[in-house]
Amino acid sequence: MSKSEVKDFLSQHPDITTIELLLSDLNGVVRGKRIERDLLEKVFTKGFYLPGSVMALDSAGTTVEESGLGMDVGDRDRLCKPIPGTLSIVPWHEGGDRAQALCTMYKDRSTGFFADPRQVLVNAIDRFSQLGYDVGFAVELEFYLIDKQRDEKGNIQPPIALGSERRMMSSQVYSIDDLDQYDFFIRDVIETARQQNIPADTVIAEYAPGQFEVNLDYGTDILKAVDQAVLLKRVIRSVANKYNMDASFMAKPYIDQSGSGLHLHLSLLKDGENVFAAEDPTQNPLLRQAIAGLLSMADSTQAFLAPTVNSFRRLAPENFAPTSKTWAYDNRTVALRIPSGGQSATRIEHRMSGADANPYLATAVLLAGVTEGIQNKLEAPDPVVGNAYDQEHEQVADNQRDALRKMEADPRVSDWFGKDFVELYSACKWSELRMFEQQITQMEYDLLLPYV
Repeated sequence: MSKSEVKDFLSQHPDITTIELLLSDLNGVVRGKRIERDLLEKVFTKGFYLPGSVMALDSAGTTVEESGLGMDVGDRDRLCKPIPGTLSIVPWHEGGDRAQALCTMYKDRSTGFFADPRQVLVNAIDRFSQLGYDVGFAVELEFYLIDKQRDEKGNIQPPIALGSERRMMSSQVYSIDDLDQYDFFIRDVIETARQQNIPADTVIAEYAPGQFEVNLDYGTDILKAVDQAVLLKRVIRSVANKYNMDASFMAKPYIDQSGSGLHLHLSLLKDGENVFAAEDPTQNPLLRQAIAGLLSMADSTQAFLAPTVNSFRRLAPENFAPTSKTWAYDNRTVALRIPSGGQSATRIEHRMSGADANPYLATAVLLAGVTEGIQNKLEAPDPVVGNAYDQEHEQVADNQRDALRKMEADPRVSDWFGKDFVELYSACKWSELRMFEQQITQMEYDLLLPYV
């Protein structure tokens, strides 16, 4: 980032006194530090330092020592640099004196740090670009709004809309009334995103009480779009908190309601023309190859797309979450959907990621699968007709143990993500899995303690 960008920003915002420097960790959680205004130019020209172990934290925020980034290396600092174009104000902060910048971590002045998920995506984009195509790319984020006050049993519940006594308790997908009830929140999210140069353009009510989906504009810069998705999650949480609500990207917060996904849309273009386009897109050879590649790596990349124990609760039949290695035209029961629309808009909608997935890693999975399929001219199975849940199809893993083992066993994953990164990710996720499995649930006490 140039000095002029910093000087221009500070001259336009004389009230800014503090800047938040943000990094996305392995789990997609934003971490970082704050600096004062007079240090901003130095940080943007020379960088700053954070421990490399920031990229080896479990969901509890604890360093996973098995990763090798903690005490084994003296908890070493790593160079971090702000990302050009991400310096913006923080509109939700009272006083109007706060700004932020998204950053990334380096091994040295020019080489990305292997453990930074953003650098994993940078490498994947470089490799994908060798196919020679331009792209159309977009991100959809699903999330729940949750009342900060729990119900009489201590469980989470949907919020009560501002100025209303009505709690959203029924599923009213695409309901305009529900959007009207939460218009105060939606408008604030869109406006706050605009102030941070994040192109959020559409919000819809989803399949469960308090569940919404927000879409980012279609763009041609994959890395920029994913950076914006990471920042948009922070916008949504911060605006929700402003109205005394929580916004959660947990994959399955309610066991009896639909889970939340992270959907990625990708089209390939050559000389401005969509190469996936066809009168019947399911018969387009290039699109079928891309689909075949994604399905061939579905098992071995699922650990990135379903990163927690809770992620697998989302993968349930009849809940619009993919449970099998399937694809189809305009069908939301499959893993890979070809949405309807004009030929020029033909694209793959990748529906396998939970909303809790790290967007950088999920996008790297998408690019890896598409590239493997096209380069190796893989052949896709026939597209599904009808309800995929009612048919016999090869299933994806339904638990984190199997997903991690399949990730570790596929050499293509190490090739795309880096052997060191896969070992790091595996160490962190096995440690986290053990943490979850060492808890005894209330149901075990209720059902087993008195009788066994």
